[in-house]
Amino acid sequence: MKNGMKKLMAAAAAASVLAAGASFAADDGQYLGKTQTIIRAGTYKSVEGPAQNFTGKARIDNIFPENGPAKFSGAYVTFEPGARSNWHTHQIGQTLVVTMGVCLTGTWGGEVTRAYPGDVIQCPPGVKHWHGASPDAAMTHVSICQSDENGSVVEWMEPVTDEQYAKGLTDGGSARPRG
Repeated sequence: MKNGMKKLMAAAAAASVLAAGASFAADDGQYLGKTQTIIRAGTYKSVEGPAQNFTGKARIDNIFPENGPAKFSGAYVTFEPGARSNWHTHQIGQTLVVTMGVCLTGTWGGEVTRAYPGDVIQCPPGVKHWHGASPDAAMTHVSICQSDENGSVVEWMEPVTDEQYAKGLTDGGSARPRG
């Protein structure tokens, strides 16, 4: 009976995939003949984070640009130890996925928190914030942003002071232990 159920589930899954493919092909034709694009690791456009927007060294690897109707893009951003972004906002919001190191992130008038590899930070539209590495290790996150109707993604503001940054290094900062 278990084998019969597995076969039934496999047949149902295959039928749903075929039905989805048929409905996709029956679309108005805007996707017919299009293929996927693979951007190979190591071929990303890499730039140094501009000094007017970062304290310390940061590298931005643009992993995917806006594409067609999709108005979002993504980048790996790597901060050297102690480096951080300036205060900034995103008109449509920002999602960060920490991939290496400890991310310190703060909001205006709020606390500084820590995020670890695998953690996801979602920053709503218009929230003034910053993010960067701890003082003793580099940190990388994937940044996913969307442009607004004017093509704008971010509004850069003043640098984060050493005092603001240090809030994440004391017991006063919100830090959940890893383990």
